[in-house]
Amino acid sequence: MGNVIVILVLLVIVVLAVKGSIKHFKGEGACCGGSHDLARTSMKSLDGPIVSEKLVRISGMTCDNCAERVKRAIDSVDGCAGKVNLKEGTAQVFCDRTTVIDVDIKHAIENAGYKVDSIA
Repeated sequence: MGNVIVILVLLVIVVLAVKGSIKHFKGEGACCGGSHDLARTSMKSLDGPIVSEKLVRISGMTCDNCAERVKRAIDSVDGCAGKVNLKEGTAQVFCDRTTVIDVDIKHAIENAGYKVDSIA
């Protein structure tokens, strides 16, 4: 009887693990600390008019939470605001000053845990 109970418990654990894995690979899981809709996050207000725009290609983003972390990293750079496209692995960076350098944007994103492939 004890063996049957152990087998049933293990079976339940395996089923739950498979269901969680399926959700994760569909992009519905909480891979980075919680799953919720972050697509409606508004863009940070800049102090002045947008004077330049950059396209950043980023590796390592797997979910909405990753995209939100990248957006917050970009927004932390003085004079920058970001919009992240998770599916394309890109971010648009809007700058309200010409003194923003690519290295600052790259360091902010990489300090958040992601790899910058290019900035154009």
